Amino acid sequence: MRDFISLADLSPRQWNQLLHLSREVKSRPSNFRRMIPGKSIVLIFEKPSLRTRLTFELGIQQLGGDAVYLDYQEANLGEREALSDVAKNLERWFDCLVARTFSHQVLIQLSEYAGCSVINALTDEEHPCQALADVFTLMEKWSNVEGRTLAYIGDGNNVCASLVHAAALSGMCFTAVTPRSRQPYAGWEEDFRKLSTNARATCHWSDSPDGIRGADAVYTDTWVSMGQEGEASERLAEFRPYQVTPELMARTGKDSFFMHCLPAHRNQEVTDAVIDAPYSLVFEQAENRLHVQKALLMWLLAPKEVDRYLHLEKWAAWK
Repeated sequence: MRDFISLADLSPRQWNQLLHLSREVKSRPSNFRRMIPGKSIVLIFEKPSLRTRLTFELGIQQLGGDAVYLDYQEANLGEREALSDVAKNLERWFDCLVARTFSHQVLIQLSEYAGCSVINALTDEEHPCQALADVFTLMEKWSNVEGRTLAYIGDGNNVCASLVHAAALSGMCFTAVTPRSRQPYAGWEEDFRKLSTNARATCHWSDSPDGIRGADAVYTDTWVSMGQEGEASERLAEFRPYQVTPELMARTGKDSFFMHCLPAHRNQEVTDAVIDAPYSLVFEQAENRLHVQKALLMWLLAPKEVDRYLHLEKWAAWK
C-alpha cells in the first residue's frame, strides 16, 4: 500500500502485519533506530494536536527520518492556492504527507494528487491511527482479542467509525451506544460485516446506556469536538445520560477496561473516578500511538527492510 487513509482499505493480513510490527517496535526499539534514513515527512495540521503531532515527530526522529511541521495558517489547504498545486509541490520534497484535516475529502484529494505516501492523522470522518493504537493496547492486555466486546458510548464520530473497522478486522464484537440523532455513519453495520474476520462477531446499536452490558472494554470520546463549539450547549444536554461513571462501568457486569482517545473533558463525558481508575487504559493508549505510528511509517516507507527483518509473509494471526 502507498497510503493509509482508512482501516476499511486494509486486508486482515495487512492489519495483522501492522499489529505484529508494532509489538516488535515497542519491545525492541533499538533494532529500528535507522529504518527510514533519508526519508522526509511533512506534517500538515489544520487542527491542534498534542499526541498525534508529538508521536509522529518523535517517531520519525527515532527511525532516522526528517520531519517538518506545517500548521494551518501556513497550509491553508485549497484556499491560498489549488490543493493539487500544493500536493504537487510537496511530493517533490517529501516521501510522505501526514495530514490532519477537517474535511476527509481534502485528504482523499491529497492522496490522489500527491505521488507520495499520505497518512490520515485524523479527519472529521475517521481516525485510523488512534484505532490502531487502541486495538494494540487491548492485545497487550488480552493477547487474543477475538470474540471480546468493545462498547463505544457517546457521539458516533470519527473515532467511533475507525473503531468499527478495527474491531471488525480484529474479530471483535462491537456495540455503539449513542443518542438516536448521533449514531455512527450510515452503512457502518454493513462495513463491519464485510470487514469482520470472525463469523460469530456481532455489532449493534443502542440508545440506552444499558447497551454496554457484557462489554469487555468501554470507550468514550469528547462530546464537543473541534469545530463544534457552537453546538456545545445542545450537545452537553443531549449526552449527559451517557457520561461514563463508576456506576455506568458497573453495568457491564465485568471487570472492564475504560478507554478514551484524549483529550478528555474531565467530569463531562467521563468522571475523574473512572479516568484515573486502575482499569483505565488512556495513558497506555497515548503511549502506544508512538509505537504503532513508527510501525506504520516503516510499513509504508521501508517495506523491503521490514520484510527482511520480520519475514512478514510467514506471520499468522497474533494469538
